[in-house]
Amino acid sequence: MTVTACAQPGCTGTIQDGYCDVCGMPPGSVVPLSGAADPDAGAAMSGIGSSPSRPTSSSNRLASAPLGSVLASGNSRTARKGTSSARLRGARLGAGLTTVPLVPEIDAAAAVLRDPQVPEDRRFCPSCGNPVGRSREGRPGRTEGYCPQCRNPFSFSPKLAAGDLVNGQYEVAGCLAHGGLGWIYLAWDIHLNRRPVVLKGLLNAGDKDAYEAAQKEREFLARVAYPSIVKVYNFVKHDGAEYIVMEYVGGTSLKTILKDRMRANGGRYDPVPVDQAIAYIVEVLPAFQYLHDLGLLYCDFKPDNMIQVGDDVKLIDLGGVRLISDMDSAIYGTIGYQAPEVAQIGPTVPSDIYTIGRTLAVLIMEFRGYQTTYATSLPAVEETPIFRENDSLYRLIAKACAPDPADRFTSADEMRVQLVGVLREIVARTQPDVALHSAASVLFGPPAVTAERLDWHHLPTLRVDPGDAMASWLTTVSDATPAELLRALDGVRAPTVEVRLAKARAALGTNRPDIADQVVADVLTEDPWEWRAIWMQGLSSLVSGDVRAARAAFNAVYGQVPGELAPKLALAMACENSDEPDVAEALYATCARTDANYTAPAAFGLARIRAARGDVDGAVTALDMIPPTSRAFVPARQRRATMLAEAGRGLAGLAEALASIETVTIEPLSRARLRADVLASALHEVTTNGERPDLQIGGVLAREVSLRDGLELAYRHLAGLTPDPRGRIRLVDQANAVRRWSLR
Repeated sequence: MTVTACAQPGCTGTIQDGYCDVCGMPPGSVVPLSGAADPDAGAAMSGIGSSPSRPTSSSNRLASAPLGSVLASGNSRTARKGTSSARLRGARLGAGLTTVPLVPEIDAAAAVLRDPQVPEDRRFCPSCGNPVGRSREGRPGRTEGYCPQCRNPFSFSPKLAAGDLVNGQYEVAGCLAHGGLGWIYLAWDIHLNRRPVVLKGLLNAGDKDAYEAAQKEREFLARVAYPSIVKVYNFVKHDGAEYIVMEYVGGTSLKTILKDRMRANGGRYDPVPVDQAIAYIVEVLPAFQYLHDLGLLYCDFKPDNMIQVGDDVKLIDLGGVRLISDMDSAIYGTIGYQAPEVAQIGPTVPSDIYTIGRTLAVLIMEFRGYQTTYATSLPAVEETPIFRENDSLYRLIAKACAPDPADRFTSADEMRVQLVGVLREIVARTQPDVALHSAASVLFGPPAVTAERLDWHHLPTLRVDPGDAMASWLTTVSDATPAELLRALDGVRAPTVEVRLAKARAALGTNRPDIADQVVADVLTEDPWEWRAIWMQGLSSLVSGDVRAARAAFNAVYGQVPGELAPKLALAMACENSDEPDVAEALYATCARTDANYTAPAAFGLARIRAARGDVDGAVTALDMIPPTSRAFVPARQRRATMLAEAGRGLAGLAEALASIETVTIEPLSRARLRADVLASALHEVTTNGERPDLQIGGVLAREVSLRDGLELAYRHLAGLTPDPRGRIRLVDQANAVRRWSLR
């Protein structure tokens, strides 16, 4: 049986018996475990070891506006299809990357409220939103009556009491909670071994909008069947009112989890740990994709409507669900979570994405003013510590909550792919003891392992969208040279986006950035949100030598796919070469510790930046991140040895330099040259500052006599390996000059 790696981003499982042993997903597009991934893929990540004074944020200073506002002011994206992404379903809580504390199941009987009342400060008219039922002159507010503003009736009194038998089948136990559309009750199904169920009724039987919403919920819920969405069992009537009979989920809502954390913290706000909050959202996003695939919109997502029980979560309260095509029904949402355009154009898939982004923001920080000052915006990065510390997370939330719906993620699946990538980054940074391996991206191939310098052709390549009409044909010409490929692509009569992107890259391979720029312009004219064209624009700018333009392009791509490492690596390279070393260092560090495929090129970048500012220890630490399984290990050890030999670190540093290459197989001439250089430096150090008989340098005692003998042999050995006759003579003369003289 062929064992293959799970292709889902963030999953470390393998496909066995047709499904992943970690996330339970079917194989889809998988990568064979043997021979397909970079040798780095088995390496554990270690700490970066940079100076505490260096910045921890990456590119916050490089403001990235959404592509729509930069490239297509006034353009419409109504027909834009999202970038092809793997459909991620049913991954366990935490996506196999982090651990979320279990929440014990709450016994149904214990969940019943002893005194079911709606607090006065939460009593609002269901028709106009005016405060109702408030205390006056020492008299308690009424739970039933008429709104003084719109004259419509309101009621906050439970309509069912303990012991009531609904539809001859459901024995009411009591109230569980009061929601946006009324009281929610616990009942026992006397026909099915007294199974606990939930009865959800209307906010007010006389409220026309509430009644219509309940009717539509009934229609929608009959079609919904998904593990992460509460089950619907039945629809019943009682005393003229209608009730939906649903699965009892004995868990705790995320809103209650936030309240419990605050209570345990002495009344001070205590946000959900960021990795845990992301795990919640990652888990619920497939449920949104399921609803959207059915042509349904959730509309009112918030922490109240997501429950954790054990290691599972469920989406509850489908009271606001509506058809995507429904333009007439009343819209239910919550201030602070609802997208700003809903009031004008109604809910859409992008408006659902907006609620998800807002919910994530509320979970991870004390989001003061999220229903007032920041009801439709995010606080500034410089004023928000968690955004400063997690640049990728900020960019993801900013994209999900972009003011223009066209700038948001196009699907829940697309958002989930990027969110898993962000989670990998956060776990790698905050839990350095957790070994993260390589994870196949659905958008980019792995970067090329380089010995020292990073050039444009070493950067990851875009994966071909399998949904493109020319995808299969492109695989047949993938082995052609750039010039051959360019000629073949020129012959395509009706080029698709993938053909054009391939043409742009082939043009760069023939050093024709002018052709690539024209292709990019054509693609962006048709679709200003095609970030892959911006990626090609960045590569073209590198070929042309315009690193600042490349930096701007890669920064824009980073904002579009914030969970991907490829644009971070490209942006780091551009920043390194455009006087932004601090930004480049932080980006390289993120890449190096997050994914084994990125460790080598990113570690070399870190070493270059740190060495340039004189931080030899930091540079050595970066090179030490490259594991022995990597093809770049030997060049890294050579670079480490040379760096230490040239650092002026005394005899101990010289000894460490030769120790760096002691156990690796390198080209004999390079080894001999380095050994001779190090021993020569050691001899100079000894004659200047004194001997260290307790120390050996490449097996030679740090004494003048021993070093002269060792250096003489090193020069003669190097002379034997040197092909140039004059060079050999010069080395023999150096050997004779350093040798010890005797009286014999």
